[in-house]
Amino acid sequence: ERFPAKFKGMMLHDPSLSKEDAITTLEDLCLKGFVGVRFNPYLWPKKLDEDDGWTPISSTEAGLAVYTRCGELRMPVGLMCFQGLDLHYDDILKLLEVSPETTLVLDHFGFTSMDKPSTFEQLLSLAKYPQVIVKISALFRQGTTDMAVVEKERFRPLLEAFGADRLMFGTDFPFVLEQPESYEGTVALVQSWMQDNVAVREKVMGGTAERLFGPWGSVVGRTEL
Repeated sequence: ERFPAKFKGMMLHDPSLSKEDAITTLEDLCLKGFVGVRFNPYLWPKKLDEDDGWTPISSTEAGLAVYTRCGELRMPVGLMCFQGLDLHYDDILKLLEVSPETTLVLDHFGFTSMDKPSTFEQLLSLAKYPQVIVKISALFRQGTTDMAVVEKERFRPLLEAFGADRLMFGTDFPFVLEQPESYEGTVALVQSWMQDNVAVREKVMGGTAERLFGPWGSVVGRTEL
């Protein structure tokens, strides 16, 4: 609220809310200038057999309603698959099919570690859904310190499959500050991967984000839904 021209907010969905309260909260924060919603699937309750993981978002009335309403409001939904894309792949497919109008952002290369090549294949398979965006973020979470490998085995295939207008750079601030490259070095590194293509670089490094969330420096607050 203090710096609306500098910061854009994504609200974190609370799965404990009823469908009605969740939609009311979503619409209220949308009017206050928030531009997206984040789903943390590990906030949903565990299944009765805890070894089977968490309740799928697509099976809950409130989660599904919020996801669908986000599409109507043109608010992207970010999904943080901290423990691996493979655990949430089927749930993601259901969300994509139920509400094709909702833009889905998968953070941190979709959480597809180098030691799980099949999981990365799942991520590439989502390229056929035009509403899926992948964040090129948290390079240090890819299971290797060799950034040449990250470029070759993660960034290049994603660029070919999704295209520059569906890739979005991010740093994973503030955790990036703990890395040897820090913030500036990470920005420079990813830019170097596209040094020969200005159009691609501009999209990945900021254009995609502005397309989804609005131009930086602008105030996005709405007067009506």
